[in-house]
Amino acid sequence: MMKLRMYINGEWVDAKSGKTREIVNPANGEVIALSAEGDVDDARQAVQCAREAFDSGIWSELPAAERARYLFAIADKLEQRAEEISRLETLDNGKPLRETAFDVADAAACFRYYAGLATKPDGQTYPVADPVQAMVVREPVGVCGLIVPWNYPLLMGVWKIAPALAAGNTFVFKPSEVTPVTAIKLFEIIEEVGIPKGVANLVLGPGATVGHELAESHLVDKISFTGGIATGRSIMKAAAGNIKKISLELGGKSPNIVFADADFNTAVDYALFGIFANQGQVCSAGSRLLLQDSIHDRFVEKLVERAQKIVVGPGSDPDTEMGPLVSQAHLEKVLHYIELGKAEGARLVCGGNRISANGLGNGYFVEPTIFTETTPSMRIVQEEIFGPVLAVQRFRDEEEAIRLANDTVYGLAGGVFTQDGAKAMRVIRKLRAGITWINCYHPTYNEAPWGGYKQSGIGRGLGTYGYEEYTEVKQINIQLQVQPSGWFRN
Repeated sequence: MMKLRMYINGEWVDAKSGKTREIVNPANGEVIALSAEGDVDDARQAVQCAREAFDSGIWSELPAAERARYLFAIADKLEQRAEEISRLETLDNGKPLRETAFDVADAAACFRYYAGLATKPDGQTYPVADPVQAMVVREPVGVCGLIVPWNYPLLMGVWKIAPALAAGNTFVFKPSEVTPVTAIKLFEIIEEVGIPKGVANLVLGPGATVGHELAESHLVDKISFTGGIATGRSIMKAAAGNIKKISLELGGKSPNIVFADADFNTAVDYALFGIFANQGQVCSAGSRLLLQDSIHDRFVEKLVERAQKIVVGPGSDPDTEMGPLVSQAHLEKVLHYIELGKAEGARLVCGGNRISANGLGNGYFVEPTIFTETTPSMRIVQEEIFGPVLAVQRFRDEEEAIRLANDTVYGLAGGVFTQDGAKAMRVIRKLRAGITWINCYHPTYNEAPWGGYKQSGIGRGLGTYGYEEYTEVKQINIQLQVQPSGWFRN
């Protein structure tokens, strides 16, 4: 059994309290690791170390090319250990190996992207009326608290860590207490490449204690959180104490709109991928499928036929196409929403049950589930289920599709399927969402910004936008003719 410790000021340590947590394989319920269970005291120590490291300039004043060298080295070592890390991610999170292999490769690419960006021009100069050279430069924010969920344990961590390091910040990272294994492996690499002590710190433990301390601490200059709306609100309140910068990515209830003129097979394929990839545990999942009336019945029939053929099983099985949910608690939440859907009057046309056959009874498996005959007020239509549960909605025309698509407090993502290019752009432009696709769903890139409108969050990750979130903007004005201003007569 693995023993997982925290990494604070360049040292591997147990929780000050001595408490531990069992980490469970969601495919069979077996304990795979014993993790240190940090609390407020551990978080405070890590923050203090990050503060001292930042103020010392050991990282923030390092030339950008040197910081980039470290990031390139991390990427290399991630690739060297890709098979091991992918296997551990599957063991801890449950998703199929083909998905975790992609996540590790994308994590390495993310480090390389920000390593390259660190040395690129990032300021401005501009002409002014006086004999003054005016310019703007970007500087690191300072100490960053980084908090990620359990659905992409490694990749979402890297989305925050890579730009934070590239920009010259120090940080304290808190992974989900449910899935800490690959965070440990990443920090082993961080130690191995020689990142200076105190720059990168890892604290394990629950959000209510460790996460709250990071958000509340006046020694932390920025908090970046990915997770649910309720926790996001709590973090905003806690961060108000020292008016720290915040980045919040808070999920979605994203519409996937299919018009009658769409390429039928392509739309069906992406409708499945949009909701059942990673067991539906994706913030940008296409969890609401909007179908034009004239193709609704045919589309649903084909969708159900294909959904019932999805191979559900342990992520370690190469034949598996959909793995288990992450935990017993989350399984119960998803099953509760399925019961709500039935109680609200939606028609269950596919799935809806926990899977216990074929030796899967000890894991947290749920059938791919599809509801039709839904109404906009239903909770399964409005609330983020974060599981393999699809709510199908009908629409008559373009206007109704847009109205239904935007009828949610969320605004993270959305897709449109049509072979009419002008219509596709009209609809996409009217979607109140930050991440959108036309005739596909889910592809994401390190080069493009990630984030949403409305209650889906504040700020953006990835791309140059994500890099700028970890910087402050400073104006510098240089007098070119050194002489008194003459403002006062005497």
